Amino acid sequence: MRRQLLTALAATLALAVLTGIFYPLVVWGIGEGVFPFRTNGSFIKDAKGQVIGSALIGQEFLDKQGNAVPQYFQPRPSDAGTGYTANASGASNLGPGDPRLVGFIPGLNTVDLNGNTSKTNPFATPADPYCVPTDAQTGSPVISPSAGQQYAKNKDGTYVCDANTIPERAIAYRQLNGLSPTAVVPVDAVTASFSGLDPDISVANAELQAARVANARHLPVSTILGIVHAHTDGRLLGVIGEKTVNVLDLNLALDKQGA
Repeated sequence: MRRQLLTALAATLALAVLTGIFYPLVVWGIGEGVFPFRTNGSFIKDAKGQVIGSALIGQEFLDKQGNAVPQYFQPRPSDAGTGYTANASGASNLGPGDPRLVGFIPGLNTVDLNGNTSKTNPFATPADPYCVPTDAQTGSPVISPSAGQQYAKNKDGTYVCDANTIPERAIAYRQLNGLSPTAVVPVDAVTASFSGLDPDISVANAELQAARVANARHLPVSTILGIVHAHTDGRLLGVIGEKTVNVLDLNLALDKQGA
């Protein structure tokens, strides 16, 4: 019994040293020697050497009022915390028929003012026929209306729609980029990624933002598109996934080139 106990203790100690000390040190050493950029968080620095972000985590480019800065490309929406919160990575996890995601779609999930099934959407507005109304006090989306519910309304009497539905995000995207009300919008422009931290956007998304950025920077659209294409990452191994554009890398390139 004693002999077996000593053997077990020796094996435990050996494995602890091997997997708890030796292996981590070897992996860390290889990472620092071969992949130092990735090992240390893929941090990106500005011309002054200050860390301004990571190539692996997206970020928004907003002014002090929380509005999108027109001379910068904007990332896809994020459901991580208040938006790209690194320690709150996650998705909305809403189902494909949930009004909070797709809005109130007639014949699918619309309800009347009392929460009963309805063939039409009583909250529809001229701009958004799929409008999901918001509570007058909390601003939260109301997907199960009941008698006495108080709704937030605009000055013209229309309902204030939940800004996080796909239809509302599409409207906001078109308005920001000066697109027509019927312009086709890339899916990554109106949906968040599974992590909520995706640093990339599709090439189509970047191309639709190019005119706005060019106008804000007083440059030809062709110049901005040239920078977009120069900073487009190809498919993994040439066949896996789609071509993408890292938003932070692209915006830094614009600033560095004086664009």
